[in-house]
Amino acid sequence: MHKKTWLRHLQTLSFMEPEIKILSAKKLVGIQKSMSLINNKTMELWRSFMPRRKEIKNTVSSLLYSIRIYERSADIEDSQTYHQKWAAVEVKDFENVPEGMETFTLSGGLYAVFLYKGSSADVRIYQYIYSSWLPGSDYELDDRPHFEVMGEKYKNNDPDSEEEIWIPVKHKNNQSKTTVTT
Repeated sequence: MHKKTWLRHLQTLSFMEPEIKILSAKKLVGIQKSMSLINNKTMELWRSFMPRRKEIKNTVSSLLYSIRIYERSADIEDSQTYHQKWAAVEVKDFENVPEGMETFTLSGGLYAVFLYKGSSADVRIYQYIYSSWLPGSDYELDDRPHFEVMGEKYKNNDPDSEEEIWIPVKHKNNQSKTTVTT
């Protein structure tokens, strides 16, 4: 990336403020794999899920969920720690789950939601979230799943791609803030 582009990107990130939302529990159906950042199997996971997603008949929407489940949220920055990663869609119920797929209930709770525009291969957004935004915010990580929601504007590894990044948070020192429920 050219120096001017890099500086413009950093300026955009430095002003990026998330929306704080309360998420209701969601029922999901999909495929999951165990992986680490070093042993990343994300492409393999999505290649196995995408051709089969139409087999799921009771979907709520066309949104795709990429979920990461860590033993502890603090492990997110350890490149060797294994976590569960899901490729999934939201469903009305767990009836008629296609063979070879699994169910997962995404628990509700407080999330910092970042609207991200850029390539999914660019990890600087996560560096910004965990190294800059979170330490300077009124929130800290909570031990719940981290996930991305990908809709119509998502284009894998495209600089014009858009997705939502959902980071599980809790208030530091029991401070109260206005939030949006979804």
